[in-house]
Amino acid sequence: MKKIGILSDTHGYLHPDAFEFFKECDEIWHAGDIMDDFILDELAAIAPTVRAVYGNCDDWDIRREIPENQVFQCEKHTVAIRHIVGYPGKYDPRAMELIHETKPSILVAGHSHILKVMFDKKNNLLFINPGAAGRYGFHTRLTMLRLKIDGERIFDLEIFDEPKLQPVK
Repeated sequence: MKKIGILSDTHGYLHPDAFEFFKECDEIWHAGDIMDDFILDELAAIAPTVRAVYGNCDDWDIRREIPENQVFQCEKHTVAIRHIVGYPGKYDPRAMELIHETKPSILVAGHSHILKVMFDKKNNLLFINPGAAGRYGFHTRLTMLRLKIDGERIFDLEIFDEPKLQPVK
């Protein structure tokens, strides 16, 4: 069994409560728009494994370190992470290529800043967008997720959700 933390769109800010929220996680997955590599260092101090992809706002330093897509096994699931995906029924063409090539059972996305977890029957996968964990963007809520995976079973989904703090000027 693995405990997984999932976040996206930190935009150079890691909420102080992320340390407590993710403290027992085996892995943390970041779905892009990291914008400062200290975020990855901080996440690595919390969990033994951090998997991340770059987003459209990430600079070339992040892009040299982090891939555009991650595809890996977690328990009995194939997981794909990509920043710009769209959502079930309205996938981005490059996301559709990734889905067809890798056949994930879990697809993690970022970019929209909108928390959405739903089962995509057509592609037989669990779609997860954790929303936005940073202070920058149009979103009004700061959100992160954690869940457990044991074999094929995905359970105990929990949401960190609070009003977004205003950016420091």
